[in-house]
Amino acid sequence: MARASHGSLLDAVGMRIVDGDLAAGRVLTIADLEAEYAVSRTVVREAVRVLEAMGMLEQRRRVGITVRPAADWSALDTRLIGWQLAGRRRDQLIVNTTELRAAIEPVAARLSARRATDLQRGEILRLADELARLGAAGLGNSPEYLAADIAFHDLILLSSGNLMLAAARAPIAAAIEGRAMHGLTPGIPNPDALDNHVATAAAIGRADADAAEEHTRRYVAAVLSEVRRTI
Repeated sequence: MARASHGSLLDAVGMRIVDGDLAAGRVLTIADLEAEYAVSRTVVREAVRVLEAMGMLEQRRRVGITVRPAADWSALDTRLIGWQLAGRRRDQLIVNTTELRAAIEPVAARLSARRATDLQRGEILRLADELARLGAAGLGNSPEYLAADIAFHDLILLSSGNLMLAAARAPIAAAIEGRAMHGLTPGIPNPDALDNHVATAAAIGRADADAAEEHTRRYVAAVLSEVRRTI
């Protein structure tokens, strides 16, 4: 077997845990991993340390390395999200992340309407216009639409002025990108979702917190309904 690097070993073991091939409670050893993947003990220990930090493994003396249940994993870690998107948990991950968006994005939009700078408001409006233009052209599944979509949601979370909400930017972006990369984003966007993106931007632009929250709630509900229908 070809020798694996730290990164490839990390991905390989992480994917096996995510897909359930290494089930919760399974006990591993450094020696077993070293032999199976033809890597040095140092490489195994480095990968195990990362997976421990992610809540996926636990090392105990005289016991070994135990696979931890999914409830203990660092759910917002972008590496974990990547493994889930590439594996058998993809559909569950997309639903879960969209449900997370439904919980936090309306609040972020309300705060953005109150706190965003003039520059941020202008950029949110520009991105909404870009989404509308690309969507009207049937390019909702294009790289350009994906980039504008991620930037739009990223900026709303950032301009909320709440560091906890802003911390969700990376996992939400990873999930939006993953959905697109797996062909689950339509060329012609859901009209309810797209129209409410534009209305959210307009509400933030005029500092209307109530409208920003309501229109965000509507577009996330439309996306969640679409996700549940298509996967």
